[in-house]
Amino acid sequence: MLNFEDTWDYLKGPDLWLLIGERVFKVILIIVLALIVVRVTRKVVDRLFKKREKGPIRITERRENTLKKLIKNVVAYIVYFVAIIMILDNVFGFQVGALLAGAGVAGLAIGFGAQNLVRDIISGFFIIFEDQFSVGDYVGVAGIEGTVEEIGLRTTKVLSWTGELNVLPNGNVTQVINYSVHNGLSIVDVNIPYESNVNDAENAINNIVATLPDKYDFIVGVPEIIGVQNLDVSHFTIRIIADTLPGFQWAGERNIRKEIQNQLYNAGIEIPAPRIVMYSGNDKEKLLDKNRERGE
Repeated sequence: MLNFEDTWDYLKGPDLWLLIGERVFKVILIIVLALIVVRVTRKVVDRLFKKREKGPIRITERRENTLKKLIKNVVAYIVYFVAIIMILDNVFGFQVGALLAGAGVAGLAIGFGAQNLVRDIISGFFIIFEDQFSVGDYVGVAGIEGTVEEIGLRTTKVLSWTGELNVLPNGNVTQVINYSVHNGLSIVDVNIPYESNVNDAENAINNIVATLPDKYDFIVGVPEIIGVQNLDVSHFTIRIIADTLPGFQWAGERNIRKEIQNQLYNAGIEIPAPRIVMYSGNDKEKLLDKNRERGE
């Protein structure tokens, strides 16, 4: 049994500090090598995808960004896992084989209680395999709308247009609305007062929308007037539709309204406003008398 003096001599001796320094050096070396491997792998992946652009196999930019991020993340997970195993085995001398065997048994037991985790991973695989959405798409999932920032095997990150980053478990992605696959459709209703003629209003609007594709690159083709959509108390409504690039339907609606409002005002066609009819006391008595006569 070591006494205090022997313990103190051992702590002050060079053997302990050489052993600690050697192990710290090995840990640092393994970590640095792992970081280098991850960085080199990421550059290799980027170069492979750039060379693929000249090859016969073509994939969309959306899917390319998704696959690049997924491959980089998977490689990083594998490299870091191997680095941890090397540190435990070569530096600290743990029996990694027995440790992994015990972890396998424990993982089997935990797996029965981690059904949500398994569901998230399986859902993430099918999201990527079926190309339900990709990085950069504007989507609506689980009641959240925004741009997809990252797709992993377990979670998906969606950035809302107001700046919030939403992290969703893939198992919660049960229904997807993808606004970035096909062209969008802008729908604009313009209210015209009854004092204006329908044909005159439609002709004025036609002259306006014919110039929009040249002003806005995201408007595909000349917008089309559907016709009178509704008859209200003080106005009728003319509906206009326009094809836009994917995800630009809301920008199309805003700019079409702006252009039509300015031009109709210059053409003398005013946007209708709510009206209030007021009667004096004498007029009120006359109206009551007329109503009594009609009732008789």
